[in-house]
Amino acid sequence: MTVPQPGEPFALVISTGGTIASTTDPTGARVPTLTAEDLVISCGTDAPVRVYDSVSLDSSSMGLGDVDTLIQLVGKALADALVTGIVITHGTDSMAETALALDLVHSDPRPVILTGAQRPADHPHADGPENLRRSIELAADPLARGRGVTVHFGGDTLAARGLMKNDTEALWAFALTAPLTLPRPAAVAPAQLEGLNVPILRAWPGADASLVDHVASLKPDGIVVEGLGSGNVSAEMGEALARAAEDGIPVVLTTSVPYGEVSFSYGGAGGGATLGERGVLPGGWLRAGQARIALLTAIATGTDPRALF
Repeated sequence: MTVPQPGEPFALVISTGGTIASTTDPTGARVPTLTAEDLVISCGTDAPVRVYDSVSLDSSSMGLGDVDTLIQLVGKALADALVTGIVITHGTDSMAETALALDLVHSDPRPVILTGAQRPADHPHADGPENLRRSIELAADPLARGRGVTVHFGGDTLAARGLMKNDTEALWAFALTAPLTLPRPAAVAPAQLEGLNVPILRAWPGADASLVDHVASLKPDGIVVEGLGSGNVSAEMGEALARAAEDGIPVVLTTSVPYGEVSFSYGGAGGGATLGERGVLPGGWLRAGQARIALLTAIATGTDPRALF
């Protein structure tokens, strides 16, 4: 690890835990134990780097407050003209969600890159060091500017929008729901996400109205539904979602299908075309986790959700 000299440009590495920072405890469980400095040293880069430890947790526990903190850290870091780019080490479980949260408010041309690992740091063939080393190189590369927030993993560099984790173990763990990189909407000003409540519900064939009605009775700030096919639910569930939307709760309908866009094409009480007419919003290329982040950001910033989908 090379500490930058005064006045020398550098990449900033922010750690949040995850598998890349994990070692195996005596029970065989993976636990985050390594710091950002540990990770940078182990990756073998000779680029000038500064480090910062934000949190140390499994990304399945990454709360909205932790995401808010990352957004604030990135904003403060980019106020320093010597920062060439930022690398965030992160668990893979919620990497796509955090990447989109950062991308929706990212207006600076300098790269912000998330990376991580599928294998723990003490694995004989750990993938984290190479992912991090290459991410640091990208953070210093002028050609990486202007792409928004990206994820570098397994040799691939992918845009945040439409990103999904598509394999639980493979080293090429991420893919895009779309065949091409999606256009980014104009960035919005950061606003606090913590404190907002947007649950995700899952549709299934023949689902009744009870789950949606119960959730709507709790007055959430919004609801995201992982629907079926191109964006459909059962007739009873559709009626309940329409009631929620008509009562003023923002409702976004996505799909459980890995690839492709939600298109409101079908009629009937649970069909996307009917639900769209009754105020339910299509999630576009975003799957449920990212759709939740987009809806949370829209609510927090007072933005029309359609502008972020």
